[in-house]
Amino acid sequence: MKNLLSQVINIGAPEQFQNLENIDFNGLVEIAIAFVIIVAALAFFFILILGGIRWITSGGDKGKVESARSQITAGLIGLVVVFSAWAILNIIENFFHVNLRSFNVDLI
Repeated sequence: MKNLLSQVINIGAPEQFQNLENIDFNGLVEIAIAFVIIVAALAFFFILILGGIRWITSGGDKGKVESARSQITAGLIGLVVVFSAWAILNIIENFFHVNLRSFNVDLI
């Protein structure tokens, strides 16, 4: 009978991927807000690019140009709404000295 021996190599995860026992709800809310802003910015970028391509390839057709223009406008309005909500949140937090991004939930 052959005995197969192997070495155990303990490869530790980087610090940001260590155990998740220190994560709380407040941290998740802040991460979610940042994630939504990043996704909105990326969505705006792609909507802007696609609207520009549609405008360029419209070939002078008034209907297609108007459709591309409305797509670009909708992307801009969405971006303004998301960043306005973020700015209003920061203004309220600074003006009233409250933290709206953290919730204190009593444990049962």
